[in-house]
Amino acid sequence: MAFTLTITAGPADIDELGHVNNAVWVRWIQDLATAHWRAVAPADQIAAYVWVVTRHEIDYRGNVSVGETVTGKTWVPGKPYGARFDRHVRFTGADGKVKVEAVTTWALIDRATGRLLRVRDEIAGPFLEG
Repeated sequence: MAFTLTITAGPADIDELGHVNNAVWVRWIQDLATAHWRAVAPADQIAAYVWVVTRHEIDYRGNVSVGETVTGKTWVPGKPYGARFDRHVRFTGADGKVKVEAVTTWALIDRATGRLLRVRDEIAGPFLEG
């Protein structure tokens, strides 16, 4: 199931070149993924598990200036492998153009033990596309 979130760039998000800083895009990717998890996962899973990023692959395709809005979309196209799965992200501007695309790899951690866990079907299922 895909998930979307709208974000407006504020003054603190802008770098010396006048557009959203690359580090901010990384934060927005994490914010989008976290919002998806909180919107879809049952409360008991949210309490028991936490996700951590193990890899980001980001393509910057356009700039966003202060006050401009982007719509972030995220989806999980395939089943997890062990403790990890890939999440796709796309940020599109109000002009309809893709500004940033990313594939991020996330790992599931047991909050109580701090250990990696295999992502079971009942955890991954609500996030899988199609």
